Amino acid sequence: MTLGPRAGFFGGFALLGTYLGFATCIMGACAVFFTAMTDEMGLNLPGWFWLVVVAVCGLVALVLNLRDSAIVARTTLVIGFVGIAAMLVLAAVIIIRVANGSAPVSTGVDVSTLTPGGAPMSAIVTASVFGFLSWAGFESGSSLGEETDQPKRIIPRSLLLAVIVGGVVYVFVMFAQTIGYGTDEKGVNAFANASSTLTELSSTYIGSWFAVLISVIAFCVAFGSFLASSMAASRLLFALARDGFGPAALGRRHSDTKVPTTAVYFTVILTTAGALVTGFFGATSVDVYYWFATIATLCMVIAYGMTAVGVIWDTLGGKKAGIPKWELVFPVLAVVYLVYVYVVQVVGQDAPYSYFPWVSAAWCLVGLIIVMSRPKLAQRIGARMTAEDLD
Repeated sequence: MTLGPRAGFFGGFALLGTYLGFATCIMGACAVFFTAMTDEMGLNLPGWFWLVVVAVCGLVALVLNLRDSAIVARTTLVIGFVGIAAMLVLAAVIIIRVANGSAPVSTGVDVSTLTPGGAPMSAIVTASVFGFLSWAGFESGSSLGEETDQPKRIIPRSLLLAVIVGGVVYVFVMFAQTIGYGTDEKGVNAFANASSTLTELSSTYIGSWFAVLISVIAFCVAFGSFLASSMAASRLLFALARDGFGPAALGRRHSDTKVPTTAVYFTVILTTAGALVTGFFGATSVDVYYWFATIATLCMVIAYGMTAVGVIWDTLGGKKAGIPKWELVFPVLAVVYLVYVYVVQVVGQDAPYSYFPWVSAAWCLVGLIIVMSRPKLAQRIGARMTAEDLD
């Protein structure tokens, strides 16, 4: 009975790639929203200045992430709530103006945008990759289990609330943005080519003052997302190193704050450097965001697939997990869908996006090599992860 724990280790390694990729891509997002913010303020900064923004964000994030986890959690929570409130206000104004005919578009409140319409399945699956990207992070709170009081109660509740609240807000705001640009060809193209949809719509539907406000908030939210993703990556890296994978220094914690300081240094410096090096080779902040986001999302698809494999293994393994056999249909369908999503990203994509599935596959291949070359290590780490989840 070794497949389950080893799959757990492999999934954890893939998830580490996800968190590192997201942290890097969000550095690009910080720069994108900072540029949008300065544009709305009428400031004309040189094109290379986004690299300075990345460096400063990395330094500030390092200082915050080295402090008590509760401080970081409260910071990101406050930023998140302010950001959600601003987006909901904007979404409500857009829907009201489109509905009463005072909007600069004439396509109305088109609810057909909530259906697939005539889009082919391949297009829907490709779009679902960005759906994974938008939903990514809801599970990152589980990485704080060792620093949380009553984690068996708090972590599941936080995951459930993240899915419900995040899902409702995401659908509502995306629907408002879609009809805000208009659902005709002109509007769809404008939406697809916009670098900062929130600021553009804010300026159009409310005024330049709200565009400035929401650009500031968007930048803060992006920075909060970097705090969360880099924190999750450092905790996962710490857990792997503590159990024997990687340098022992990564598995040490501060005696007072319990923060894995070496893992935090490594994560923040690595992801910040990744964004900066990509920029030095000619990429824009938008490129950094989309490129690393796609790589991270594909790693996440593999990690989710390993989660489904683990559920299948536990379900077939007997009564220990307490999962009825008929529920096998859900993880089996999940595996089939995730495999299809990944294959679609390999076939028919334009460069450089055609390269990214191979980059994420190479990362996960390293994890697979570790499982095969050091099976006892993978077994031990995976078993400990499983035990901590089920105890």
